[in-house]
Amino acid sequence: MMRSIFLFFVALFCIQTNTVDAFATPRSTSVTSTRTIHSNSAYYHSSSTTLYGKKEARAQGNDRKNRTVREKKVKDDVIEVEGVVIESLPNAMFRCTIDGAPETQEPVLATISGKIRKNYVKILVGDKVTIELSPYDLTRGRITFRTRVFMGQ
Repeated sequence: MMRSIFLFFVALFCIQTNTVDAFATPRSTSVTSTRTIHSNSAYYHSSSTTLYGKKEARAQGNDRKNRTVREKKVKDDVIEVEGVVIESLPNAMFRCTIDGAPETQEPVLATISGKIRKNYVKILVGDKVTIELSPYDLTRGRITFRTRVFMGQ
């Protein structure tokens, strides 16, 4: 008897402390879309709908994919420099000189980043690249971008 009363009070306490509104609309930015249905040359326009949750995230992702400008996240713990590949080494390693550096500075030993490796971007001797250097070791780096060079330039 005492046990069932205890369980009843525990259940009552859990119900009172639960603040989740199961049927409330989510609080997020809304993306509206309009659907057009074509049927026997008659056009039916449904009213604009508000997307929530996964569909909203997908709509924002599609907007991001359709951009043509390359946006990069800024990393505060790396030094980003431009350079030229002077030697290709085994295991996707390269020796690169930094643009604007004095002749006495030794070349940087750089490896390719995961996205370049994943997309099979070929890096050859003489290519202009963007290198991320660690502030702890300025002789090693990661190649994050290969500059597109068009023929005749």
